[in-house]
Amino acid sequence: MTPLRLAAALAVETGRFLLKNQPGRRKIAFKGAPGNLVTDMDLASEERIVGAIRRTFPDHAVVAEERGTTQADSPHRWYVDPLDGTTNYAHGFALWCVSIAFESRGRMEAGVVYCPALDELYVGVRDRGATRNRKPIRCSRAASLPRALLATGFPYQQRYKVENLRYWDAFIRRAQAVRRVGSAAMDLCWTAAGAFDGFWEFHLGPWDIAAAALIAEEAGALVTDWKGAPVDVFKGEVLAANPRLHGAMKRVLARAAPRR
Repeated sequence: MTPLRLAAALAVETGRFLLKNQPGRRKIAFKGAPGNLVTDMDLASEERIVGAIRRTFPDHAVVAEERGTTQADSPHRWYVDPLDGTTNYAHGFALWCVSIAFESRGRMEAGVVYCPALDELYVGVRDRGATRNRKPIRCSRAASLPRALLATGFPYQQRYKVENLRYWDAFIRRAQAVRRVGSAAMDLCWTAAGAFDGFWEFHLGPWDIAAAALIAEEAGALVTDWKGAPVDVFKGEVLAANPRLHGAMKRVLARAAPRR
């Protein structure tokens, strides 16, 4: 089985497992900052995904949200977010997803994101494009902020939440509208599919970014950090937009940044 086929199968299987088990009471804990939830289903779904990867590719490294990194010296690496949008999931809000990416020798080769509530499977393969439920997708062509629907997310740490309010304020004054859904992976996929014209966020984990950033790139979006450099998934800063809009968003972020 290829890494892509395994990632797609695991994302769908795990997403359906999570959807089936969403109703009812959840065992909830907190990690790090207040509001950063982890549920029993995050842990159970990660065990399913990581266990299958380890059985199929025992020499590959895995970077997973809950268990950290294993086999760190391997040239092949998986990025696993078993439940992106945990707060949504815990509250019964439908928009959350499973995200899995595969990297080989420092280059992201495949990314898969599955949203069970919408039964949407997003796939990006390096140099082969991006699809939603096997149909090709492309980013939007909006050329100006007043015509653009944007998305963002807020970090869990209070000081960074407040900082992102500066950027929210700057964009809400310039864009057609701004949305905050609660899943960075889905925001990037919707940017890839043209539902959102652009997305910005910071203080993300590598598992939040890896799969969906590749999907957005393969759909024609320009995906960088806030200064226009290639995305470093471990830095956790992302600006994704269609190429016509990316420069305008970058300028807004620069002007709204607090003075250090």
